[in-house]
This record gives sequence, C-alpha cells and structure tokens, in this order.
Amino acid sequence: MSDQEILSEVAAVAREVGDRVRALPSPRRFGTLPELRAVFEEIDDPLQAFTRERLGALRPEAAWVDELKGRVPDAGEAWVVDAIDGAVQYLHGLPDWCVSITLVRARVPVLTVLHSAVQGETYAATAGGGAMRNGSPVGPSKKTDLAVALLATSQPPFVAKAPGDVERAARSLGDVLLVTGAVRNFGPTSWQIADVASGRIDAFWQYGVDDGNLLGASLIAQEAGAIVTDAQGAPWRAGARSILVAAPGLHRRLRELLATEQTL
Repeated sequence: MSDQEILSEVAAVAREVGDRVRALPSPRRFGTLPELRAVFEEIDDPLQAFTRERLGALRPEAAWVDELKGRVPDAGEAWVVDAIDGAVQYLHGLPDWCVSITLVRARVPVLTVLHSAVQGETYAATAGGGAMRNGSPVGPSKKTDLAVALLATSQPPFVAKAPGDVERAARSLGDVLLVTGAVRNFGPTSWQIADVASGRIDAFWQYGVDDGNLLGASLIAQEAGAIVTDAQGAPWRAGARSILVAAPGLHRRLRELLATEQTL
C-alpha cells in the first residue's frame, strides 16, 4: 500500500487511541517525579502496545521509536508515535493533548496524523499529497505584520539538560515580545505547528532537539505552504537544535530576530 492509501487507516487508529484515552478514568494524583512516571506509564504502556500492534499490520518491517527516548534510525522506515502528545496537560486534567502518529523513511517524515479527541479534529498529511484538517485542505496565515501576529513557543522534554537552549529560548522570547502582538503556549508542540499550517497561529519557534514532536508536524506545515526552517533559516531536518515555522509573510523578519540567538 502507498503512503496515501494507508493514511485513512492510520487516521482510524489515531481516532481509536483518542477514544480510549477519553474513556480512561481521571489519572491518579502525583506529588513526586517517580509518582508522575508511574502514573504516566500505567496509562501510556497499554496505549503504546495497542497502537504498535495496529500499525505493525500496516508496515510490518517498520521500526518503532519511543517518542521520548528513542532515536529515529538513519535508514529504513520507522513509526514515531505519541499516544498522548501533551501528557503534562492531560495528567493535570487539561484538554490540550492529541494523538500523534508519523511514518518516517530515512529520517524524513512521509506520512502523519494528529488527532484531538477533545476537539474532534484530525490533521493529516503525506509527502507531496498536501495537508488536511478533517478532510479539507489547510493553508497558513496571510499576515505580513508582526504587530498583529499571534505566535506560539514551547520547550522540548528535559530541556534543563541543555542550558544553552534554555538561555536561547529566554532571550528570543524577550526579542519577539517587543515586536509581536502576542506569544502563547497552547499545549502540544505538534498541534501548535499544525495550527500554524492552518492559519490559526501565525508562527511557532523553539530551541532544542525535539524530533519526536517535530517530524510529523513539520510535514503538515510544509505541505500546507508554511515555511519550515531552523532559527538561522536552513531547512529543518531531524536533529536540528531549533525550529521556526511561520506564515510566508512573517518568516523572514522572525528569522532575523532569532538568528542571533543561535550563536550564543
């Protein structure tokens, strides 16, 4: 089956995973990091096992990459899956989470689905096949003035292990806030980038390596017509230490603002 042919099957898996998450009882409370890990694994492990079984039937030879700990292989196909993308929000009772499934070939995303069970929305894209939300094509904002733009930013998991990325993020936020309308963090990195692809948000940037959250979302953005680079303007690739996704009319000015932080 071609990537386009299995897209609907992958979307069905994402919806089923989302339904399973919504049917779960509220997560038990936690007060320490070990307790948080135990609560998360109790929820996530069965979801990962179910998703792996279903996707394995579609691409039996594809490797499986743990979104938080695994490295995307240099060759061959791999599934990059996050059954609860935005787990921090989910575990605190917030609705800002989604299911993320991406098929990667030689470290390049070729198919992706993001499904928000709470919103009842599904983003999907294949390389060369365009980007959709609930079956309709999407495109980025037409804005050209940062003064009226809505931007978003976030941080990769375990960002404290990379203090240079924390410093860049802090400095860049100060620079951007001086010239833009508003900056927010709306939850899952992947969903925020998809919302840039559909024009709900005008741009998103982030410092730090975050392949698990960025591979699928970057495909949606590229297929929709947003510009996807690192902070210095080079095409974004797996392993990059920054990302900038923006509407075409805003990308150049944002790149100029962020490029200096990359050299710190």
